[in-house]
Amino acid sequence: MPTQPSKRLEVVPNPHPDRDYEVALEIPEFTCLCPRTGQPDFATIRIRYVPDRHLLELKSIKLYIWSYRNEGAFHEDVTNRILNDFVAVAAPRWIEVVGDFSVRGGIKTVVRATHGTRPEI
Repeated sequence: MPTQPSKRLEVVPNPHPDRDYEVALEIPEFTCLCPRTGQPDFATIRIRYVPDRHLLELKSIKLYIWSYRNEGAFHEDVTNRILNDFVAVAAPRWIEVVGDFSVRGGIKTVVRATHGTRPEI
């Protein structure tokens, strides 16, 4: 089992590509660094997606999220980068990524980014 973070997301075949269904992931231990101060930022990342031909492999998501731990990133940028990376490898019918960042300096930030049209489920 890898013990290092990785920017490589992996997919597996969707066993039900003929059906619209939603997959919801919640990652409550996301961390990155403030690019201005170097202080840690903490967030819960929520991902909801309707797969097409591929599902995101969960272990690769864990290692991918870990890869941000020592990286400086603005909240808006990191949320959109996560969305772009997932779309690039899995090509879901629809995906939403929410970065729900903890209060820091008296400000709470929630960033929501989407791609595609959400089917009625």
